[in-house]
Amino acid sequence: MNRMLPALLLCLALAAEAQKPPRRMVKENVVTSARDPAVRIELPRPAHYAGVERWDLYGVADCELHVWVEADERKVIQRLYWVQFEEFLPTRPESRYRYPFTQTTRLGGLEFDVRARFGATGGPSKPDSDGGHVEAMVKAAGYQFPAGTMNVRLVHLPDAEKRKELMIIYIESLDAMGLAATDLEPGGKAASRWPELERGLIERAAERVKVTRLPDSVRP
Repeated sequence: MNRMLPALLLCLALAAEAQKPPRRMVKENVVTSARDPAVRIELPRPAHYAGVERWDLYGVADCELHVWVEADERKVIQRLYWVQFEEFLPTRPESRYRYPFTQTTRLGGLEFDVRARFGATGGPSKPDSDGGHVEAMVKAAGYQFPAGTMNVRLVHLPDAEKRKELMIIYIESLDAMGLAATDLEPGGKAASRWPELERGLIERAAERVKVTRLPDSVRP
């Protein structure tokens, strides 16, 4: 055990060094960003702030993500709010975000690409991915995911360069609706309900996540 201690301390030191201080300010259920883009994002008051992490995602992008959760009395997540600010590092000048923007919506006057999905939770995830960070943050805060969820991902690109993004992911429990992810798959007992569920999910995301565009001169 003593021989492992130096290696453990080194790992902890490297992990601490990899973390960057956040650029955005959070006060309870509101995150304010002064840049890229300048926005105020308000989540429902019952949502509990699970924390923030900022690091270099896969060594190619500066990633800052914030997480809020609404859970039941057993601390099983019913709704999760994932707000992420990201931009490619100067070392990757060729990189661009390439979202289709075939299905879109507007929040706070900003255009967002929309993609909705459903699926089972508990599968393997890369610990160094943004999703892996969210899972670790949620578990560290004492919460657990339900067996199945559905989510809508909303992405805004703040400028024509397409090297920066604001991503908002809204997640709901399928368990709370009495559904499993397999029920919505082709041939599942509730497969025909997915278009209706998808529309409702997107509408609730727009209602629950309040985005307000701010002048660029505003500072939190």
